[in-house]
Amino acid sequence: MGARAALITGGSSGIGFAIARALGRDGYAIALSARRPDKLEHAAARLREEEIVVEAMPANMAEEDDIKALAAKHRERFGRLDVLVNNAGLGIGGAIAETETKKLDLQLAVNLRAVYLTTRECLPLLKEAGAEHGKALVANTASIAGKYGQGWLAAYSATKFGVVGFTQALLKEHAGDGIQATALCPGFVDTPMTDWLEDVPKEKLIRPEDIAEAVRYLLRTSPACFVPELQFIRPDDSL
Repeated sequence: MGARAALITGGSSGIGFAIARALGRDGYAIALSARRPDKLEHAAARLREEEIVVEAMPANMAEEDDIKALAAKHRERFGRLDVLVNNAGLGIGGAIAETETKKLDLQLAVNLRAVYLTTRECLPLLKEAGAEHGKALVANTASIAGKYGQGWLAAYSATKFGVVGFTQALLKEHAGDGIQATALCPGFVDTPMTDWLEDVPKEKLIRPEDIAEAVRYLLRTSPACFVPELQFIRPDDSL
């Protein structure tokens, strides 16, 4: 079989891009996915400049057919899957009483349902990798809001709590298959999702590379070491 391979959703910027770059530098072939083809191809081109093997695979994570097609494309292109990073997500702020149903449904679809469906579709390949080396990894980007519910981010918090719970369940179901699962729970990270912050300088935010280094750490641990979640906070993140 060829070099180890990773599939990363929400990979055109921020945390997903940082993880893709880190794993690519470590020799992984990368399937990079995001919703906007133009932005995704630009990100893939940046990785190719570093001689990283990368394939851009656009997908709308709110659509089940896109998710199924993404998993199939990854299998066809790389033939194996050692690391799945479910990173695609979005947050829409607002009071519970004023949140439109369509905004709730979109967050449920992308932040939680897509994590479940993508993992389900990728499990056959992950199990093959787990049987080979005992260290297939599913890293799910949750949030500190998935540990401590945040006012005016109720829907987002609920979906991220769901991601944490799903990750725990996945680990219990498939640890025996050589699949490890970790929920990544960061506070404010310097990504486009935190551009709305006005009172916090960018240099005071967690770096996307910090999360990427955590994924590297998870891949360096032994097959006997299971890490259900990692939290990344700054002293003034709301807990």
